[in-house]
Amino acid sequence: MLDLVKSETERIDSRFLEPACGTGNFLSEILERKLRVVEERYGKSQLEYERYAIQAVSSIYGIDILEDNVQQCRQRLFGIFDLSYLRLFKNKTNDNCRESVRYILERNIIHGDALSLKTVGDTPQPIVFSEWSPVNGSMLKRRDFTFDELLSHATNKKLPLFSDLGENVFLPKPVKEYPLSHFLRVADAEQH
Repeated sequence: MLDLVKSETERIDSRFLEPACGTGNFLSEILERKLRVVEERYGKSQLEYERYAIQAVSSIYGIDILEDNVQQCRQRLFGIFDLSYLRLFKNKTNDNCRESVRYILERNIIHGDALSLKTVGDTPQPIVFSEWSPVNGSMLKRRDFTFDELLSHATNKKLPLFSDLGENVFLPKPVKEYPLSHFLRVADAEQH
């Protein structure tokens, strides 16, 4: 199935959302494909590899209603990243890079219900996804969006998502924006 969108799975920054991700069968294959591209292009430079591997991880999103599936999916995706990272850079790997990947996976793989658009638990809240945009090489800009706002375009087709003709387009509004942070320090931004 992923070969039907092969070019997108090989674009490092192309975003994917699996609304019933389970333990990550599709997401793991997407990440493996993206990391192969990262390795081919940037595998000779550890800093470049880390930057683009984090970008690849940050472009993958999932929701599952079962908490154990969410935990397994996060662990599985982290394991795919870490195995590739260790194979390339062995004892020179950076724990800050690993922490950034773990943090992004915590934000991007959500314990929730894609039908109700809310988290699962005692006090369900709207599902919030973080967008991670690279800025000036080593910096990332994080903006949080509610899932229902992102989906509102599907029911409100007054404005297109894209325009080559300069027309107005649908732009979702973030619920929160964070200061720029170095890609190896994304987990620190929330603590400020």
